[in-house]
Amino acid sequence: MTCYDRQDLGLLLLRLGTGGVLAAHGSQKLFGWFGGGGIEGTGAAMEAMGYSPGRQSATMAGLAEAGGGALLALGLATPAAGAAAAGAMAGAAAVSAPNGFFAAAGGYEYAASLALTAAGLAVTGPGRISLDHALGHAVNRNWMVPVALAVTGAATAVVVGMRNRRVRESASAEFGQKTLFDEAEALFGR
Repeated sequence: MTCYDRQDLGLLLLRLGTGGVLAAHGSQKLFGWFGGGGIEGTGAAMEAMGYSPGRQSATMAGLAEAGGGALLALGLATPAAGAAAAGAMAGAAAVSAPNGFFAAAGGYEYAASLALTAAGLAVTGPGRISLDHALGHAVNRNWMVPVALAVTGAATAVVVGMRNRRVRESASAEFGQKTLFDEAEALFGR
């Protein structure tokens, strides 16, 4: 009989809590559960946040959150699951970053906490109370951790970079239109 230690129990709690929250968030995006917008509503919101195309962005974010969260909770394919969830949360943090750190002001605190916990689980591993352990760590090899984090990090950097460029271009276009309107108003009066 195996005797589990505090580390195994702690990792189980972290996996269940973080994975459950992420799976619920992803379910909001994918299925509209728990008051979420589903693919259509989330797609429109993603488009408004600068993630384009919105529907595809909603699908990818939902899969990363729901799939990564469910796999983290189960302790299966932990490197890939943690990396996927961390990447999705980095994308969410990018949207909230202009509001500062604290969630009370609309900041990225919550998304960053989930991202760091998911990445930490990817690095640490799931513990012995996990499907990875039960399956002999077939999809939880040491080499998988840096590969999963590097690939996800690169993909996230590209997606967030493209989103930030769109937001800057949109803001610049709005500013340009406002400037033209102000100049026209100054010339022709109201």
